[in-house]
Amino acid sequence: MKKLLALFAGLLITAALFGQSKVIYEEFASNSLGETRRLKIQLPRDYESNEDKSYPIVVVLDANYLFEPVAGNVDYFGYWEDMPESIVVGIMQGDSRYEDCSYDDTNFMPADKGADFFEFVGLELLPWVDANFRTAKFTIAIGHDFTANFINYYLFKDPPLFNGYIALSPDLAPMMDERLPVRIPNIQTKVFYYMATGSDDIKDLMEISEALDKQLAPLKNDKFAYYFDNLEGATHYSLVARAIPSALEKIFSVYRPISKQEYNEKLLTMTTPIHQYLLDKYKTIEDLFGLTNPIRVNDFIATASACEKQKQWDSLREIATMASKQYPDTVLGDYYMGRYYEEVGEPKRAMRTYQAGFDKEEVDFITVDLMLDKADKIKEDFGY
Repeated sequence: MKKLLALFAGLLITAALFGQSKVIYEEFASNSLGETRRLKIQLPRDYESNEDKSYPIVVVLDANYLFEPVAGNVDYFGYWEDMPESIVVGIMQGDSRYEDCSYDDTNFMPADKGADFFEFVGLELLPWVDANFRTAKFTIAIGHDFTANFINYYLFKDPPLFNGYIALSPDLAPMMDERLPVRIPNIQTKVFYYMATGSDDIKDLMEISEALDKQLAPLKNDKFAYYFDNLEGATHYSLVARAIPSALEKIFSVYRPISKQEYNEKLLTMTTPIHQYLLDKYKTIEDLFGLTNPIRVNDFIATASACEKQKQWDSLREIATMASKQYPDTVLGDYYMGRYYEEVGEPKRAMRTYQAGFDKEEVDFITVDLMLDKADKIKEDFGY
């Protein structure tokens, strides 16, 4: 009995650990800083089991208190495929944040320890992460007040060091509010920029954010995706918990599976081929995030359903062909190819296509019984 209880307890522990993200600590000896910095790194749930997969990087400054809210949201969003699973790298700063973010009193650019920290992140930390982990070519930086200002300096590199910037209640250096509106229209690579304040934020910082928003919002640049939140009732610290998920949702909106809103507002109103929309969506994901993801079953079903509603039978055939190549062991491609043949007046080919899926894996509402019922109905109607 004791052995059974021990075995049961072991299984519970294994179940609790299985599929969880992994957090590790590293002591990083920096030549730029002349000291060792502690890093806190969260690896995705499937990092060790999926050796062919690469992951974007989320760099968190002020990791002493920002790491957990960022890492938790990244893990949650990644689990539900609302963003790619990502590697979260936190830089523990504590009181050193003030020196790390220091700037010159004349030109207000990083100076002294600030210049060293600027080099540490760009020339040491990110190359080390790339060399030691499987990374995709998409990086985000997150900071709060002083560190939110600091991440802006990387926008002045050409190209900018980061692809995404999440600035939470930034405490801007002098002239930053003038420099950003001049720099951003000249950026030639895609950049995502999110800024947040709250109605109960520190008054000066809220006014700084609102003033900068008025300058950034009108900027016209296809390469610059800008988002701003002024969160009602949020304080300087509580806004962090609300802004992080909002930022991730906005930055990775194109990555998410096709939603009901996207289905109704885009797919059902399209006059161009719907299958092309599906191809374009995943090409955009590849171009923006450096990820060559397989098309989700959900997205095949959504676009195929829209094809049926819109009577775009040629697009339905293309979707069925892609689904058969990507998921050959499932009924997905066979079902939609059968629907195509039904609608273009080839019932015998439709019947045979449905029958061909009898020994394949079922997907969503598409069961083997549904396929065989459709085949039998055609056989009955046409006397085959």
